Amino acid sequence: MSGEPNTQPEHYVPRPRFSRLWLALLVLAALAGLWRFAPSLLGLAPGLLTQERAVGGPFSLLDVTGKRVTDADLAGKPYAIFFGYTHCPDVCPTTLSDMTGWLQALGPDASQLRLVFVTVDPARDTVAAMADYMKAFDPRILALTGSEADIAKTLIAYRVYAKRNDEKGADYGMDHTAAIYLMTASGDFKTVIGFGETSAAALSRLKELISGG
Repeated sequence: MSGEPNTQPEHYVPRPRFSRLWLALLVLAALAGLWRFAPSLLGLAPGLLTQERAVGGPFSLLDVTGKRVTDADLAGKPYAIFFGYTHCPDVCPTTLSDMTGWLQALGPDASQLRLVFVTVDPARDTVAAMADYMKAFDPRILALTGSEADIAKTLIAYRVYAKRNDEKGADYGMDHTAAIYLMTASGDFKTVIGFGETSAAALSRLKELISGG
């Protein structure tokens, strides 16, 4: 009989020890599972790997005269498309003013390009409201509105974020994407002009778009 005291608790249960081999096997199993389901995970977000597939698509909206305009009407020329609303306090009127200036700066080359403004607030931006609002900007800018459903489809196609902000009640605002999407003549996404970019940078991208670069 040993004279050494028993230091283990009365209900001591030995803890299993994992070897490095077991740890490696667990890591390999986890990686194998991720690899197996990777195609499905990527399928949840189609187009995220290629910009061309991520932005753009069919739409059917109304211009300021009430005429139906579809994506087919834009085919054949590159275009720059911006999403906003007439009650916007700063971003939208600033962007539309910039677009007016770009058209003037492009001179004759402006005829080779379309500039488009689509509302994200169809409830207030009726055909009449859009027509009145656009009087302050270059008439060559194509302004479009439509039903709630038609606008929603267009926002999804162009991956545009838009959400109503009710902090001011009836005079609500719309949080929305502020970038201008540059699309090729075939309707493929090229790049963006970010809000606040210099006129020189914006004109450089527009000229490159016109030239097919």
